[in-house]
Amino acid sequence: MTKDVKLGADIAAPKRRKIASLDRKKARAGWLFVLPFILGFIIIYLPMVYESLLLSFHKVSIVGGDAGGYTTTFVGWENYMNALFVDPDFVQTLVSGLGQMAFDIPAILIFSLFMAVMLNQKMAGRAAFRAIFFLPVILSTGIMESIAAQDILGEEIEEGGGIDTGTEENASEQLVSSMDLERLFANMKVGTELVTYVTTAINNIYDIVNRAGVQLLIFLAALQSISPAIYEACRIDGATSWETFWKVTFPMISPMILVNGVYTIIDSFTTESNEVMVYISNVYSEADGDVLSSAMAWIYFLIVIAIVAIIASVMSAFVFYSRKND
Repeated sequence: MTKDVKLGADIAAPKRRKIASLDRKKARAGWLFVLPFILGFIIIYLPMVYESLLLSFHKVSIVGGDAGGYTTTFVGWENYMNALFVDPDFVQTLVSGLGQMAFDIPAILIFSLFMAVMLNQKMAGRAAFRAIFFLPVILSTGIMESIAAQDILGEEIEEGGGIDTGTEENASEQLVSSMDLERLFANMKVGTELVTYVTTAINNIYDIVNRAGVQLLIFLAALQSISPAIYEACRIDGATSWETFWKVTFPMISPMILVNGVYTIIDSFTTESNEVMVYISNVYSEADGDVLSSAMAWIYFLIVIAIVAIIASVMSAFVFYSRKND
């Protein structure tokens, strides 16, 4: 009798509709957001990537004269060996590009984080200052890029006896020199490498500001996501601003430091002013340079992926992720 009643109650009870959790809704929204990129990559870019990889293992021979026909011959790793051991300039350019990246990434991250902390303070005209620092990002593909390519701005500054434009003629008119910093750090035990690094960073401040807009915006979003109650608790406990930054602000924005680090690496490797990209483009424009440039591009791509993976794995070990249940 009891079993029959229980069975009847189970049959009569309406089925509960499963309500999607907030995390699932966010996941679906995220997939819908990146769906156009995924479709575009599969339909448009993936075939080109496959053709480039296939071309790097072949040799192309033109046949038919003006008809424009060609044949491909499989040569294995010959193009890669030529790029690494036959071409005298590719490896040298690659090493130089990696050295420039090792200089640019810390300078851009430090500058963007410093300016984000400054612009996150309450002050008059804060929105205007934020727009000014992000303006080069908007104009970098148009007017500013054209000015940088034609060196119009550098010529105007040089005619007025202004700051350094990177030419040998006004090398003595740089913003600062190593001797200036050596005198500044005369009473400090600072190595010459640090002096050289700071000097180069100051003289390249235009390029750093021009490339730090996106990182600055991401850092600003991370700083504004920190609850003011945490800072209030720090002030009540008597923590100084220095202690609050290193023990609260820095750990809380460490995930965005990782994101900006990866973004800056990829941006430095793929920008049009990158000397490796310029060299590969010049090789491609030469006669029979399409297969060699494809091999160079894939070598460059693998190095970029390896560097990103190493830096991301090292930085992720120091990233602090706050748990929702805490």
